[in-house]
Amino acid sequence: MITMNKKLSLLFLSACCAGISGRTILTEFPEASISNGIVQAQFYLPDAQKGYYRGTRFDWGGAMSALNFDGHSYCSQWFEKYEPTMHDAIMGPVESFAPIGYEDARPGDTFVQIGVGTLVKPKEDFYTFSKYYTISNHGEWKTKKKTSSITFTHILRDSICSYEYEKDISLLKGKPVMVLTHLLKNTGTKIIRTNVYDHNLLVLDQQPTGPDFKVKFPFAISYNENEMIGLGKDSVATVHGSEIFFNRVPAKGKKDHVYSALNGYTQSEKDYDIKIENHKTGAAVRINSNRPMMHLAFWASSNIFSPEPYIDIQVKPGESFEWKISYEFYDCKTQQ
Repeated sequence: MITMNKKLSLLFLSACCAGISGRTILTEFPEASISNGIVQAQFYLPDAQKGYYRGTRFDWGGAMSALNFDGHSYCSQWFEKYEPTMHDAIMGPVESFAPIGYEDARPGDTFVQIGVGTLVKPKEDFYTFSKYYTISNHGEWKTKKKTSSITFTHILRDSICSYEYEKDISLLKGKPVMVLTHLLKNTGTKIIRTNVYDHNLLVLDQQPTGPDFKVKFPFAISYNENEMIGLGKDSVATVHGSEIFFNRVPAKGKKDHVYSALNGYTQSEKDYDIKIENHKTGAAVRINSNRPMMHLAFWASSNIFSPEPYIDIQVKPGESFEWKISYEFYDCKTQQ
């Protein structure tokens, strides 16, 4: 167990990524850093009062402030406005679980968001990920740090579901690889049914979305043309076989963006293998998992884009579910 030492974090909104402007904010947030001598990563630590991220969409364990490899940066602020409870004021390979018990709850009752806690349902029929929900039970967070790894543990005891959720983030010895190992143990009396997706909010060398980037998959991509935005020959991005290319830099704002469910993958974990490459700077990352995808989405705006793979989770009482996501960093210009 470590003490959550506070470090001064300078958040330069004007220098986070191309095209973003704003004022400089000086704030104290609990942080911790790890390194294997090849990759350096810095994390914001979970804290209900003083944590950087206190929203109710994403798992609080693993929010990043920086990630660097071989002179390249992979994590920086991509959003203009910051508030600790904003749903997407977060960076890095962040993860979000489907809520548990929302549909059965009445207004004023509670539901559970893994990695956040027990939340209060307002007077609305549908769950909205961008909404902030009142947290009635934060559960208990524990953090354990070593030189090249950090482990976040969230413990929740609730009548809806109880669990111990552990996320270990390790930098492998002698390799430019970061591995996220998750373990969800059901300590309650009811089966846990949910899913989790990684939003992959990575910013490679602070470069804006555009033609310098490619996204590669190990399968031929297909999509429903009636259920997509900004994807196609005359749109922001184009699909060619197993790759996504950007035709231009999207205009700022929410109207000029890309969003689509992607198809073509199988039920094999081998298809959970994604490459993001910046052919201007060389910064690149390969993302894979030991679990198959149950769904795959792709989203892009002017200053960030994200493949979003989903994993299905079902855990019986007394049992555990484990999954891993690996990030291998490389220079795509030297591998050409």
